[in-house]
Amino acid sequence: MNKRQIIDDALYVHFVTFGTDKRRKLLDMDEPKKFLLDVLNHQLDSFSAKCSGFVIMPEHVHALLWFPETNQLSRFMHGWKRMSSFHIRKWYRKQELSYYDDLEQGNRFWTPKYYSFEIESDRKLTEKLDYIHLNPVRRGLVDKASDWKWSSADWYAHQREVGVPISWIE
Repeated sequence: MNKRQIIDDALYVHFVTFGTDKRRKLLDMDEPKKFLLDVLNHQLDSFSAKCSGFVIMPEHVHALLWFPETNQLSRFMHGWKRMSSFHIRKWYRKQELSYYDDLEQGNRFWTPKYYSFEIESDRKLTEKLDYIHLNPVRRGLVDKASDWKWSSADWYAHQREVGVPISWIE
């Protein structure tokens, strides 16, 4: 059986995908999405990293990330997932939402792994941006990508603030 391998030996833009455990819609409400973006901003600053695009769906996340040094992706992702799950769990606990009681019973928030694809061309970066921005449209959540406020689509369409600084990486 082939083992999944994360390649982080050159300065690629990384297309990353990760999801909630058991595909639970733990990111369905706005507040968890805000925490996820806050932690993303913190991680970007801490690693001097850049984000070329993102989308937050109810049960998964896609992001296009670039680091100024190699071998940063794993630590970045570990911190993003760990800190965001901490803040989101804490928020759910305060809300006393019974639907999320299983978070307090030792169940994971995120799946243990993430998927990464290394992007080496502008054409592939554009392809992945279109793919992530059209996620909410394909799901029927909005009619056009820029209407989904939890993605970078509105930045690309209208240069509007989307909660994370967006940088096109050449």
